[in-house]
Amino acid sequence: MDFEFFSQTDTGRVRTNNEDSVAVDAPGGVVVLADGMGGYNAGEVASQMACEFISAELVRWLAQASTTASDVDVKRAMDICVDNANRAIFSAAHSNPTYAGMGTTLVLSVFRPGRVLVGHIGDSRAYRWRQGELQQITRDHSLLQEQIDAGILTPEQAAVSANKNLVTRAVGVEDYVLLETRVHELQSGDIILMCSDGLSDMLDDRQIAEVLTSHHTNLMQAGAALIEAANAAGGRDNIAVTLTRAQGAVEQPPKAWWPFRRLGGGA
Repeated sequence: MDFEFFSQTDTGRVRTNNEDSVAVDAPGGVVVLADGMGGYNAGEVASQMACEFISAELVRWLAQASTTASDVDVKRAMDICVDNANRAIFSAAHSNPTYAGMGTTLVLSVFRPGRVLVGHIGDSRAYRWRQGELQQITRDHSLLQEQIDAGILTPEQAAVSANKNLVTRAVGVEDYVLLETRVHELQSGDIILMCSDGLSDMLDDRQIAEVLTSHHTNLMQAGAALIEAANAAGGRDNIAVTLTRAQGAVEQPPKAWWPFRRLGGGA
């Protein structure tokens, strides 16, 4: 199975700086997207650190592991790379007053034949588009999602709530953070969309699906159309979009292999 990649960020129509970052390594099948938060420039620093650190470390591990690594191995590598990035951002935030309080949301994908491992922290999202149907495959770590789960708010009420951006989990805010990871099956023609809330707050799932259905044959056009639509709806935040299309036959997953160790500690 082959994969085609697209990524783009946009400042939007209200903000003056861009705190969204993306990193794509096509040969390694790794895509990272982060939406930073914090004081002046701090959010931008946190998101860039997360994308660059996780992408570089994970791609290096995948190159060593080759195709012999199982999904369990890859998930463990994702956990360790995110943990190391979290510690680096947390340390920088506490050693430099300029970066105090910085952090970032995160969504991370590793593409393998017939499947994708998606990990996320916060409210940056991943969706799977398949033959005109869009499915959100991450669940926000946010106060709103907790209120929806508890039955306090309906999804319709949450869509107009003033508390949209209150996340319950972020990279770099504490010395430990849990990456929620799932494996999702892929068919030829599937598109995985990853985005910051600058897109998902501006467009609902139906609108996103319509854009992808209209432009799915060309990822560059689809990505540009999504950003244009988000800006047309107000562009109140930075917008980050990655699109990955799966094409071709599916192979069987390999057996386990594990030569990777956490920095400064045991396996």
